[in-house]
Amino acid sequence: MTSPRAYLDHNATSPVRPEVAAAVARALGLSGNPSSVHAEGRAARAALEHARAQVGRLVGVGAGRVVFTSGGTEAANAVLSGGLRRAGEAAPTRLIIGATEHPCVAAGHRFPADAVTVIPVDAHGVIDRAALAETLDRHRGEGVLVSVHAANNETGVIQPLADIVALARGHGRALVHSDAVQAVGKIPLDLSALGLDALTLSGHKFAAPRGVGAVVLAAGVTLEPALLRGGGQEGRLRAGTENLPGLVGMGVAAEMAGFGAHHEVLRDAMAAGLRALAPDLVVFGVGAPRLPNTLSFAIPGLDAATALMALDLAGVALSSGSACASGKVARSPVLAAMGVSPALAAGALRVSLGWNSTESDGTRCLAACERLVETLYRRRGRAA
Repeated sequence: MTSPRAYLDHNATSPVRPEVAAAVARALGLSGNPSSVHAEGRAARAALEHARAQVGRLVGVGAGRVVFTSGGTEAANAVLSGGLRRAGEAAPTRLIIGATEHPCVAAGHRFPADAVTVIPVDAHGVIDRAALAETLDRHRGEGVLVSVHAANNETGVIQPLADIVALARGHGRALVHSDAVQAVGKIPLDLSALGLDALTLSGHKFAAPRGVGAVVLAAGVTLEPALLRGGGQEGRLRAGTENLPGLVGMGVAAEMAGFGAHHEVLRDAMAAGLRALAPDLVVFGVGAPRLPNTLSFAIPGLDAATALMALDLAGVALSSGSACASGKVARSPVLAAMGVSPALAAGALRVSLGWNSTESDGTRCLAACERLVETLYRRRGRAA
């Protein structure tokens, strides 16, 4: 009998909860289009709006502030395509982003290169607030959009959004967007309490189906459709018939999202276990607030690509701390921005926990890592 695998890659995709899958299956039985006026269409519309309210509650807004999309990338691209604005004001002409943003922000905008400023981060991955303040002062009087993610997908480092919003409000005309894909469902996040103008999220990061996400807008903030034009769906902000089953599933996942302390306990136990195996272990972002489910680390001399293959064969699914494209591991721009050496970054691995992670998953991962470390240390001994 094959032993169960340890899936520890929830920041990439969190498996769909059984309750979510059941809701999706029920929604597949709704035959109407949510835009139709007949009984079947009204039933579909009711299910859609219920899901909208569920997602809104997760981030502290009413249903009318939630615009559904196909996922986090589309959502971020829509916000960063020049269409986000306060009612009665012109759209921003300058973009300010953090140095560790996800590619959907770093490469997903339509601002000219000379209108984009990248703000550095410190060695822990936290944005340089003094540099942000200086940049805002330099562009006082211009329409500015600041986009800083709530938490980093590789390191789990949480950004000081309240401070960032306060700096932007001092500027006067700055809007603030946060790519909250990795934070929503893992830590409490309230758009209104933070004062954000917009945030974007993706369902599959908190155990909803893939292919659904949302732009969430503050009161008084609107979005001109820049990517998908056509029908009047989503308040005329995003054309195209909605993915009703997927969105119903995202609503249920939003209702079930929790912020239990068990993830942090398991994460820290794994970090302690790894340090016992390899005293020279480096944990990235450890000096900053981090998502309770995320552990990004490297053991000097251990190559990430080799380690991932060995761990996979041992029944453990992790990710590299590096950006991946077409299955190939590349140097992480996040770790580079934090000043991590190329040699150490080449060995970065990421554990990310989720709703079905258990202590036995951690035990299995540590056992597999122990074999890797033993092999590494034997090679070091021979080399010495």
